[in-house]
Amino acid sequence: MGNLHFPESELILNADGSIFHLHLRPEQIADKIILVGDPGRVNLVAQHFETRECEVESREFRTITGTYKGKRLSVISTGIGCDNIDIVINELDALANIDFHTRTESQQFRQLELVRLGTCGGLQPHCPEGTFIASRKSLGFDGLLNFYDGRNEVCDLEFEKSFLEAMDWKGTQCIAHPYCIDNNLELLERIAQDDMVRGVTIACGGFYGPQGRRLRLPLADPQANEKIMAFRHGELSITNFEMESSALAGLSALMGHKAMTCCMVVANRVAGKANPNYKNSIDTLIQLVLERI
Repeated sequence: MGNLHFPESELILNADGSIFHLHLRPEQIADKIILVGDPGRVNLVAQHFETRECEVESREFRTITGTYKGKRLSVISTGIGCDNIDIVINELDALANIDFHTRTESQQFRQLELVRLGTCGGLQPHCPEGTFIASRKSLGFDGLLNFYDGRNEVCDLEFEKSFLEAMDWKGTQCIAHPYCIDNNLELLERIAQDDMVRGVTIACGGFYGPQGRRLRLPLADPQANEKIMAFRHGELSITNFEMESSALAGLSALMGHKAMTCCMVVANRVAGKANPNYKNSIDTLIQLVLERI
């Protein structure tokens, strides 16, 4: 580890010694962390805990740390989008690997296991509503990882090249360069097992235009979804849209943490159908993740 010093402007701490956005102190997070978007879903996960040791809430970030079958776990809500993931993962890594008293890197690296548990839109006929998809790769439309050094070393550059050729974006559209990142293989195998589809997930920078939804505003590339659904890279096809997986996998790979995303399909774009009442059925996915993390 280096001997970097982090000034107050870079590592912002609250008066109680907690980190700025999450309002957590280092001792309040477990090594195994489930990430959910919706703050209301934190209780859906934590209702299965046998014990609770802390509950912290700040903005859209809500945390409960406790135990499930003897395993110490934290469940944290991130809100929506890769910009929020940038906050959450950087602050979790700081909690694990920076000494807040000296403002320097800790001498011993603490690796976190991070599993995002969310919802998504299916993009293939074999991913109807209710399917559980574990992201084998995540393709970021958000551009976040492009701001970090080392991005090319952790990304699948051949997949990126193949995808850009298929999309045929010629520079007339100012779209952030997509980045393709593998989710952690060991964590993927442990969580997905034989009852989740291993897919390729696009993380979008929005819910409407970036996912090809048109309301009143026209789209820069009206055929984007058709090209995405038809895209193939060897045996791989794009299975689903969501909004966080690429930043989670990318930042974690750069930092040395294990991370993956698994989602339940609540809308299938091929069939044009959606289930807005998915909250009644996502508990099955929650229990699978709790057992396997």
